[in-house]
Amino acid sequence: MKSTRQEVAGMKKIGVVLSGCGVRDGSEIHEAVLTLLAIDRSGAKAVCFAPDIDCDEVNHLTMQETGAKRKVLVESARIARGEVSDIRNAKASELDAVVFPGGFGAAKNLCSFGQKGADGVVQPDVLRLVKEMAAAKKPICAICIAPSVVALALGKELSPRLTIGNDPGTAGAISATGSKHVDCAADDIVVDREHLIVSTPAYMLAGSISEAARGIEKAVQATLELVK
Repeated sequence: MKSTRQEVAGMKKIGVVLSGCGVRDGSEIHEAVLTLLAIDRSGAKAVCFAPDIDCDEVNHLTMQETGAKRKVLVESARIARGEVSDIRNAKASELDAVVFPGGFGAAKNLCSFGQKGADGVVQPDVLRLVKEMAAAKKPICAICIAPSVVALALGKELSPRLTIGNDPGTAGAISATGSKHVDCAADDIVVDREHLIVSTPAYMLAGSISEAARGIEKAVQATLELVK
């Protein structure tokens, strides 16, 4: 029987890039936890990262900005139970795949798609990791609004197939990056096998946590199946 150390050494390592803690100013908590659960259930190891930057705080009772600032890395530690590293230390060579849970933080903190649409830019450390993963032919999974990060990073270069569900305005902005948007149900996925990119709408469309879970579980499984 293998030792615990040997088992961990043989596990696939899946980077999970968080953007804070909370649907309006960080990672959508249900999506992030469902992602971590799906990775664990698949026998892989999740390794969490987040950028060490400020974000605008949102009161999640009123859904209004408070005017205060929070630290994305510190907030992400709430979801990761303290086990999260600065994304500047993330290396594609040390990961088998990477997953981006949704939440508006993905579109505001990991990139500026939420503010500028197709004219947005990706946070430099996030951009580096996405490009490194793509160059290394390692799978990238994006959930909910997080495909916007991938679209901005790779749209002009690779024209990947992605989904955010079926919202015409958001889908149009994704297409304007050079990416190819594909309409998709909440509990389904889109797999770009050429570029090893998986996406699912989750709470862009889902009416319940169980509906979001079905899509996320499929997405994580498909991502792991693409690992070479």
